[in-house]
Amino acid sequence: MASPETLIAFFAAALLFAVFPGPAVIYTATRTLAEGRRAGLLAVAGLQIGGLAHVLAAAAGLSALLNAVPTAYLILKIAGALYLVWIGIGLILRVPERVEAVDVDALAAVRRGRALRGVLQGMLVEVLNPKAALFYVAFLPQFVDPAAAFAPWVQFLVLGLVVNVMFGMVDLASVVSAAAMTARMRRSTTLGRLVRRAGGAVLIALGARLAIER
Repeated sequence: MASPETLIAFFAAALLFAVFPGPAVIYTATRTLAEGRRAGLLAVAGLQIGGLAHVLAAAAGLSALLNAVPTAYLILKIAGALYLVWIGIGLILRVPERVEAVDVDALAAVRRGRALRGVLQGMLVEVLNPKAALFYVAFLPQFVDPAAAFAPWVQFLVLGLVVNVMFGMVDLASVVSAAAMTARMRRSTTLGRLVRRAGGAVLIALGARLAIER
């Protein structure tokens, strides 16, 4: 691996990137405010999986294609923006479910489906974010030592996993903070509906911003 001085610089820089609010933090906080702590935690899990995909792509050199092919970057950016808008519209239009009778098995199946959907949505939000891919390509090589005992791709993988975990910790912090606010707001059905609509509007605005941002 790199020298201790380089690793210290790496951790300091990665921490700065992690604590700076970005789309992932906004997404997890919004999902928590709109649907509760469980939804926020599932979003974090999905983001971690998506981040791991970016780390593996960077280690394999695949993410560098986004730099070489501007059209691929544009397509991925528009797809990610549209997906955020789609999730936001879903939050706004969602009708709260009414439970007439409790079927334990059916309820468990519904919860499993929601959990899987929540993880998949978080994963797609991260995977469809081209800036996340370019971050790993632009950031990690500065701390990779070609003369080290470990191959560059191994260093890419280790450093990328560290960054991914740091980002995940900040996302978890945003979920905990938002959940504390949600616990009070969700007691009111009307307020809960307003929160969901506001959260959907935030995601739509975030998607629009990502679409037009260069």
